[in-house]
Amino acid sequence: MGDLFEWLQASAERFKALPLVLPVLFIAVLAALAYWKRAFPFMPLVVVMLAPAMLSIGLLFRPDLFLLIGTADVVILLVAVADLMSLPAERSFSAERKAMRIASLQKRHPVSMTVSNHSRRTWNVWIRDDVPQEFTATPEEFPRRLRPQSRTTLHYELKASRRGSFQLNAVFLRVRSLLGLWQRHLTYPTEAELYVYPDMKQLSEYAILARTNRLSLMGVRRTRKIGQDHDFERLRDYTLDDNYKHIDWRATARRNKLTVKDFQTSQSQRVIFLMDCGRMMTNEAVGLSLLDHSLNAMLMLSFVALQRGDSVGLICFSDQIHTFVPPRGGMNQMNKLLHASFDRFPQLVESRYDQAFLYLSSYCRKRSLVVLMTNVIDEVNAHQVERYLTTLVGRHLPLGVLMRDHQLFDAADALYPMDLALYRGAAAAEILTWRHQVLTDLEHKGVLSLDVFPEDMTAPLVNRYLEIKARHLL
Repeated sequence: MGDLFEWLQASAERFKALPLVLPVLFIAVLAALAYWKRAFPFMPLVVVMLAPAMLSIGLLFRPDLFLLIGTADVVILLVAVADLMSLPAERSFSAERKAMRIASLQKRHPVSMTVSNHSRRTWNVWIRDDVPQEFTATPEEFPRRLRPQSRTTLHYELKASRRGSFQLNAVFLRVRSLLGLWQRHLTYPTEAELYVYPDMKQLSEYAILARTNRLSLMGVRRTRKIGQDHDFERLRDYTLDDNYKHIDWRATARRNKLTVKDFQTSQSQRVIFLMDCGRMMTNEAVGLSLLDHSLNAMLMLSFVALQRGDSVGLICFSDQIHTFVPPRGGMNQMNKLLHASFDRFPQLVESRYDQAFLYLSSYCRKRSLVVLMTNVIDEVNAHQVERYLTTLVGRHLPLGVLMRDHQLFDAADALYPMDLALYRGAAAAEILTWRHQVLTDLEHKGVLSLDVFPEDMTAPLVNRYLEIKARHLL
């Protein structure tokens, strides 16, 4: 015992000589325990830890207060350790997530999380989901007070800024100790896969407006049909509004009642989209790339065409053929088009129009409405578009959809340009004149064209399709 007492007394004398050893030892012990418990100090603990540091500096002036200061350090250390041990274990909580697998681009997507407290204590927790960086969560974090043996359900909304497939891997909880000196981060695996598709809300809006005969609210015009449809559909009783030329005299004689023929639009027509995924489609408008706007319009027109009994196909290309969906009818074709295009992004490569049109001629030989969705910004690109679209005239009905650039039109439409703005406007006007000539040349060679801003493309494209159907161009 005497030797132990002498060793303690000698150690105390050394601590007196080196007063900063106490706070260093204090911090080392807390750091080791925190690493073991996987915890982090919170702001109150940082404030409390300043006390032993200041007291230890006081030993430089009053060495005789070593016993008092050492006792205060030990008390603070014991309180911090006791509060550290009060942190809950990982098994004290559990988390679940519920979310629909399919989301739409730039649309709010509801998600719910359920967090359960299995312990016998009340805890203050902060809950957040594992949201990929391409998403925006509203709200991002939920502060909650979980009572013993209880659960809470949280609702928030995700908004995707990019299409594709994403993983939600875990739910994160941040919990504080009883005295609030420590906090601990808990991770609960809740894996879920989320597919972000192009804007799908417009399809349901179109279906609702079509049923209520209010498609004009979406910019879709009512098109007057030219001539008559010649595909026989059924026989029915004559009404006063019917054309007498449609009376079926044989059926009338057989039934002893005036009977007329009903006709319908040709059903087996085809619409094939050629989707440029090269460098021309990397530009952005209203926060989305030109390819995103093109996919939204393509899906809308596909939905309209499939509802009218036509077949729809898709070819995505850049420097190679990425995706080919053979033309098929029926609403199940929408799922194939979605799965083939939702994870397709523009690439900084030169598009090979020759490969795309060769692929089209090899696998799509029946006469179709071929819709090329691209952009022209230079003579080389415009020459290729004109060259390959005109080769389709006669065998197919080509439609070139060319997207406008807001910067060019804004520069050319400036009211009072001065200095550099004047030269910029002149250059923009020259480019727009050249672009107008390209569209005129396409029209003169029998190629239909559509010149629109990307965000306003959907309604004009649907209107052009309805016009083509009404005029029986296919």
